[in-house]
Amino acid sequence: TGSSTEEAFGPGAIFQIDATVGDVYLVSQYNRNWIIGRPVIYTVMDVFSRCVVGINISLEGPSWIGASIALINAASDKVSFCRKYGIEIGNDEWNYCSTLPEAIIADRGELEGENIESLISAFGIKVLNTSPYRGDMKGIIERYFNTINQHTKPFMPGAIKSQYRERGEQDYRLSATLDLRQFTQIIIKCVLYHNNHHYLSNYTRSEDMIADGVEPIPKLIWEWGIANRTGRLRTVDEDLLKLNLLPKDKATVTQHGIKFKGMLFGSKTSLKERWFEKARNNGSWKVDISYDPRDMSYIYIKYEDGRKFDKCFLLEHQSRYKEKPIEEVTYLMEYEKMQAKASKKAELQNKIDLLNDIEEIIEQAKEETKNEVEEGISKKRRIQNIRDNRNFEKQQERKQNIIEIRPEEPNIVVEEKAYGDAEQNLVELLLKAQKEGKDRAGFDT
Repeated sequence: TGSSTEEAFGPGAIFQIDATVGDVYLVSQYNRNWIIGRPVIYTVMDVFSRCVVGINISLEGPSWIGASIALINAASDKVSFCRKYGIEIGNDEWNYCSTLPEAIIADRGELEGENIESLISAFGIKVLNTSPYRGDMKGIIERYFNTINQHTKPFMPGAIKSQYRERGEQDYRLSATLDLRQFTQIIIKCVLYHNNHHYLSNYTRSEDMIADGVEPIPKLIWEWGIANRTGRLRTVDEDLLKLNLLPKDKATVTQHGIKFKGMLFGSKTSLKERWFEKARNNGSWKVDISYDPRDMSYIYIKYEDGRKFDKCFLLEHQSRYKEKPIEEVTYLMEYEKMQAKASKKAELQNKIDLLNDIEEIIEQAKEETKNEVEEGISKKRRIQNIRDNRNFEKQQERKQNIIEIRPEEPNIVVEEKAYGDAEQNLVELLLKAQKEGKDRAGFDT
C-alpha cells in the first residue's frame, strides 16, 4: 500500500478529519471565574498538500457534530470567518483552499451510519474510514497537532504541564486565562502560519516537484498541484452545505417565541404569519430546525424541499446568548438554576427570620397596649375620637421629624495678642456686628 500522499493524486482529492483535546484549560466568556475545561480541536487537512482547509474549536467531544462543522468551515469563505474573530486576512492567505473534497478520511464511528447519508447524497463525497492497519493516514494530522503544541503550549496560561503535580506546586488549571474565542484566534494564527510558512521536513516530494523547485510548504504544494495535477476545486452554496451538515433538532413555537434549549427566537415568517398569537390561542407546536453550536445567534427552520430555510434570530431580551457556543449557554443556564436554588434556600431562612421579627414586635405591642389601655373604657369611646387622636399624632410626628437646614457658620479665628485700644475696639465691633446679624436672621447665638 502506498502512502496517503500517493493515494491523494492532487489537491482536493482527499481530506482527512481528526480531533484532539487541547492541552489547555479555558475560562467562560460569561464569567472568567468559571473554568470550563479543555477545548476540542477539529482539523480538516488536505492529504496531498498538508494544507489545513478547515477547523472547528469546540467544547463538544469528538463527534459527528464537531466534524461536520469543521467540514463546513473547509468549504466556507475564510475571510469572513477570520473577520468574525477580529482577524483580517487577504484571499491569498487561506481562501485558495476553500473547497469540498472528492473523499474524506476519518476515524471509525465519527462518519459512520446515518450521519453520512446527507453528505453522500447531497454532495457525492466518498467516506473512507481509517483502516486499523493504516497508521500513516492518522499520522499526518497528529504531526500537525504536535507542531501546534510546540508553538503555543510554552506561552499559554492554563496549559497542562505534567500529569502529576509536585508538592506545593500550583494547580495549572487555576492559571486558566483564555476563553474559547481567544483560543480560536490563536489556532487561526497557527493555521495561517502552517499553511503559508511551515517547512514540511517529512514531506516526500515527487521528482517533478523537485525539478520545478517546489519548496515543501503547504500553500506552494497546493498551488503546484492545482497547476500540474488533477486537483479541482468544488465550490458549493454555503447555505445548502450548512442545511445538510449542521446538527438538527426540534424547537417549540410558543406564545413567547420559538423556544430552543431555553432560548427564544423569532423570524420574518413567524412574525408575518402571527405564530406566537396562534400558539397563545391554540397551543404550541414543534418545528424542525438546524443550528450551529458554535454560535447561538441564529437557528434555521428548514423547508420541506431541503433547499430553503427561515433564519430565526434571538429575541432582543435574549441578547446575552448572542455569539456564544451552546455549551456555554447551557452552562450559564445550569449555573443560574443552581444559584436560584441556593438563593431560595437562603431566602426561606430570611423569611422565617422576618416572620419571627414581626411576631416579636406584635407581642411587644400587645403587652404595651394591655398595660396602658384604661380598664372599663367602652368600645364606643375608643373609636369616637379617632380623628382628633390622628391629628394629635400627626402634630407630634411633625415635631419629631423636623427637617432643619442650617447655613455653615463662618469660622472666625481671633489671634491672641496684645491689642492697642483702637484694635481692641475694632474687634469688639466686629463681634457685636456678627451677633446682631445672627439675631436679625432669626437664629439663636
